[in-house]
Amino acid sequence: MSPFTPGLGNADNSPEPLTTSNVVVGPTSLSRFNWRIVWAISLGGMLWIAPYLAGIAILIPALVAQVDEAQKVAIVGVIAITGALVGLVVNIIIGALSDATHTRIGARAPWVIIGGVVGAVSLLMLSSAETIPLILLWWCVYLVGLNSLSAPMLAVIADEVPDKYRGTVSALYGVGLLIGGTLSSVVAASFISAPRTGIAGAAALTILSAIVFLALMPLRSNKGAERRHTSFRSIAKNFRPPVKGARDYYFALIAKFCFTAGGFAITNYQLYILTDYIRLNPADAAGLIAINGLLTLGASVIFGFTSGPLSDKLRRRKPFVIAAALLVGLGVLFPLLAPASWAFLAYGLLGGIGSGIFTSVDQALNIDVLPDKSQAAKDLGILNIGSTAGQLAGPVIMSVLVLTTGGYTAGFVAVLVLMVLAAAFILPIKKVR
Repeated sequence: MSPFTPGLGNADNSPEPLTTSNVVVGPTSLSRFNWRIVWAISLGGMLWIAPYLAGIAILIPALVAQVDEAQKVAIVGVIAITGALVGLVVNIIIGALSDATHTRIGARAPWVIIGGVVGAVSLLMLSSAETIPLILLWWCVYLVGLNSLSAPMLAVIADEVPDKYRGTVSALYGVGLLIGGTLSSVVAASFISAPRTGIAGAAALTILSAIVFLALMPLRSNKGAERRHTSFRSIAKNFRPPVKGARDYYFALIAKFCFTAGGFAITNYQLYILTDYIRLNPADAAGLIAINGLLTLGASVIFGFTSGPLSDKLRRRKPFVIAAALLVGLGVLFPLLAPASWAFLAYGLLGGIGSGIFTSVDQALNIDVLPDKSQAAKDLGILNIGSTAGQLAGPVIMSVLVLTTGGYTAGFVAVLVLMVLAAAFILPIKKVR
């Protein structure tokens, strides 16, 4: 059954009327808490992030080590850099195109469908790649699909959720990401010796993300909405960052960059940290990754669930985001000072708490500092440069420091500095308390 078929699926051509007492964005009421939206983006997010983090953190490094053990550190860095650049550009383009899309199922859903299909097919091709260039190619194609899936899904929060619920909805979306991300490491750890099988399995989760979103999201036609002219020139304009009233926007962007860079510096190399720094064999490394994943999951879910609603109740965003960055910085001190399994688990616990808080509240802060809500997807796409550039810079920083110093100590110090900077750049924000 095609979601484009008239009269089928969730499409609804009878939007609620606009009134002064029932605030509406498009056809969706913002005066009520809509659980269908929450489940659509939370479960959808959980399912799209799992293949991504399983791939970049474990399966791709494991596959690269099988293909070229001698150059694995440098190759993983190149894959991370190239993929992040692709994601950066595609995220902005898809954000602009989805803003301008008019269909019976709304602006976002068609791009989620395209992203799910492209992402799943490219992962299947990646699972059979035998050379480093092919691994790089199919990973980049996958990231095109992933951003087509995730960027419109995230824009739903700005489209459909009122300010009074935004922290809670962002928290629930963030918890979905945390659950998917941490469980992915637990499951992917069992495929360290067979990464191709794990990557093929990840393809199924990618297409399932799109299916779940489409099944749960209250899809409504936006054909009657004001149309924007779309051309190469208009798309190019979407690469122009906002200027007017955007001071806080850029502080949030830099903070996001620092936090993400620090996290991905370790995430992308956790397998090699365990085997080359802590000196575990692959089997023991897989077991520790699984244990750490469960520990991180518990910590991140508990603090992710509580931080968003508490942020709404207290009407505060900044203290939560600052505390999150400092907690991760504290956690990285453990493996820095002690190359041992327990230290890695200590980092996982504190990192899980910090990531849970950050993921649940930071997105609400990001939406609160948007200069123009009518261009939410585009501006969130540009703001996401902080995250994408962080994913690019983190592995580069770690790989350069490992290759130049011969170890991971300097990399841990760099992560600590990045987390302190992330907290520091949140402090000057004025628009959000």
